[in-house]
Amino acid sequence: MRASEALSAREQGVSRTPDKLEKLLGWLALVMLAFVAAAVLRGMDEWGRVPAVVWLHLATIVVALVLTPMLLWRVRGTRRHRVLGYGWSAAMFATAIDSFFVRLSHPGHLGPIHILSALTVVLVPVLVISARRHDVYRHRRMVRGLIIGALLIAGFFTFPFNRLLGHWLLG
Repeated sequence: MRASEALSAREQGVSRTPDKLEKLLGWLALVMLAFVAAAVLRGMDEWGRVPAVVWLHLATIVVALVLTPMLLWRVRGTRRHRVLGYGWSAAMFATAIDSFFVRLSHPGHLGPIHILSALTVVLVPVLVISARRHDVYRHRRMVRGLIIGALLIAGFFTFPFNRLLGHWLLG
């Protein structure tokens, strides 16, 4: 990390180490990952009927869920953090874009969950720009918001209401 980046974080009064909320968000991402894995394994008999767009959606979200604790629990500003952060951002962006094509129960119909997808498409580039500008405070707020809204809340709503993962896990 360059000295100017460390100074930027210090000037903004933001620690580069994880706080309690970030530790909790990392654990919640792992819990969500466990639910997704359990659902996918339980739905093995139906894998052949699942469209490729759904598999892409699941793959990108799994990448984001795996990377979340790795990014939140380690010191920020390192080269490794940046590389993993670009991977996480790409996975979140791809998940959001792909979600517009995943409409199994109502073809041609977008639901309320797609509002989070649209926000993610807009906010991920802003997140990356804030990191590149070393605006640590904004970057951290946006990361937390995207994890809570686009990863955990949206993820939670994939399980009820007779959606695919809910059907596999609970059905």
